[in-house]
Amino acid sequence: MIKLKLLISPTNETEAVEAIAGGADIIDVKNPKEGALGANFPWVIKRIREITPENVEVSCTLGEVPNLPGSVSLAALGAATTGVNYIKAGLCGVKTLEEAVYLMQSVAKAAKECNPSIKVVATGYADAERIGAINPLLVPEIAHKAQADIAMLDTAIKDGKSLFAFLTMAQLRSFVGAAHNYGLKVALAGSLKKEDLLAVHALGADVAGLRGAACTLSDRVNGRITREKVRELVEVVKRAEAQAALKAKRS
Repeated sequence: MIKLKLLISPTNETEAVEAIAGGADIIDVKNPKEGALGANFPWVIKRIREITPENVEVSCTLGEVPNLPGSVSLAALGAATTGVNYIKAGLCGVKTLEEAVYLMQSVAKAAKECNPSIKVVATGYADAERIGAINPLLVPEIAHKAQADIAMLDTAIKDGKSLFAFLTMAQLRSFVGAAHNYGLKVALAGSLKKEDLLAVHALGADVAGLRGAACTLSDRVNGRITREKVRELVEVVKRAEAQAALKAKRS
């Protein structure tokens, strides 16, 4: 049975401490002021890695990346030096499958030459049509061809509409199935609420990414992450796993 890891996205050390105390599996350092996958500063990322226990993974994002493979691969190299376990690239500027594969190949090469154990995440946007980005259902193929490790979905525009507002359950099952068939892990995010975690677990995702749901007032920009909010999310995941285990035992 797949264990669903809970990825929580702090912006600073204080929030990271709260996310760790709440039981997050992955501390995902980002900067929401620069977009859905806004990149934070390298010194912030390094410091959060230093204060995070070794048994808790850390990730960071390269941002909403343009179709500039050289620039983005250089950013990937920089991110790989911070000690994180994962780096994510948001496929914002690429328009074709070929462009996306070449960009992600460049990211993977730069990162893995620096740190062979680092995991590279190709991230598409469920609401891609709203920003003119590439079809998100191509992300598993892109990640596979680029020798990345994880296929991820998020939403680009944070206006309260979640991942499920843009893709059907059938489309999401197809995404998860395709990625797993390629041997990739799957991460799902995109304005997810606490109650959405049951559906994310049922889809067979490996990682669920949240920020707003872990913040005061459920506000990803002006709110702050608290350990109490994170614990609530952890409990939902535990219940989902317990229900799935019971169902499997009965069948």
